[in-house]
Amino acid sequence: MPPIVPTLVGLIADDPPRVLIVDDSAVARAVIARALEGGGFTVAGAVSNADAALAFLRDTQVDAVVLDIEMPGVSGLVALPDLIVAGQGAKVLIVSSAAAEGASATIEALALGAADTLLKPGVGDFAGRFSVAIVDKLRRLLALETPIEAPLPLMPRRGAPDLVSAALATAQGFDIVAIGASTGGIHALATLLRELPASFPLPILITQHLPGSFMPFFAAQVAVMADRPCDVAHDSMRIRPGRTIVAPGDAHMRVVSTGDGAAIRLTSEASKSGCMPSVDPMFDSLADVYGARALGIVLSGMGRDGSEGARRLADRGGVIVAQDRASSVVWGMPGAIAAAGLATALLPPAELGRLVAARRRPA
Repeated sequence: MPPIVPTLVGLIADDPPRVLIVDDSAVARAVIARALEGGGFTVAGAVSNADAALAFLRDTQVDAVVLDIEMPGVSGLVALPDLIVAGQGAKVLIVSSAAAEGASATIEALALGAADTLLKPGVGDFAGRFSVAIVDKLRRLLALETPIEAPLPLMPRRGAPDLVSAALATAQGFDIVAIGASTGGIHALATLLRELPASFPLPILITQHLPGSFMPFFAAQVAVMADRPCDVAHDSMRIRPGRTIVAPGDAHMRVVSTGDGAAIRLTSEASKSGCMPSVDPMFDSLADVYGARALGIVLSGMGRDGSEGARRLADRGGVIVAQDRASSVVWGMPGAIAAAGLATALLPPAELGRLVAARRRPA
């Protein structure tokens, strides 16, 4: 009896979402295709290697790509950046026996821009649960509507005074660093953080586009990169010197004043960029609380997330810098900052790290 697969309630309109399957196993391609077709997707193509996938995407547009990692010739991880570009916005779901939660291949895939990952079972274990899981993953990735929830109370007021005095605000330097990143951002972030001394005293906030289930692993990875503690944000967490905080995958990370310092407030309202978490709320709230004493950094990523918040932070005297085009896997997010004239400097990650370590505003 074929597995029971949930239908795509609220997702399928006149044209079902189109998916390309890339896997060297004919059995895997057949099982995945059957699961997706039973779940309301259209399998636009099924190919056995990365080169064939790139050729297919040159002529055919799809909404998602299901990609194996371990394939003859070019591996899925090596091909991933090119497939993302060729897919023109298609979400890439890694389905591989190497994609266990927390595995190095999983983290690398997410760092390179995969939207999510799913562990592929052995050939004899392709059963109902896998079919349900892959349909559910793609349904979530391709959902067209984001639930809108009322923001939590205790939000900073527009025009609220900065934490520091006007005299300090005119001095060189900053008191907090906030980094936004997406596709290709983890590698850039690692390079940046390696330039900071272990004694670097300022708090660092990071909003990286990753699924929520991977955030604990990401925080552990950042702690190793920076050689300093790193925590996944929770509501009311205090922002302290020397602390690194990453946004959870299911909430925006905002900053609120506590009178004697600052703390994290998590919210889940829809963002203009459609991202969850979004860089915009982080930058926007920093404008209210830290103003001219904040440094905002935008690393490699697809889309325009961060540009709205960066504009407001810059209007309040904060400094915005971004990764340069040559070193970016995708120059969407930093490119939007540059195009809007908000970037004080466009630099490769290592130079951005040295700028942060110096604690001086760029000229």
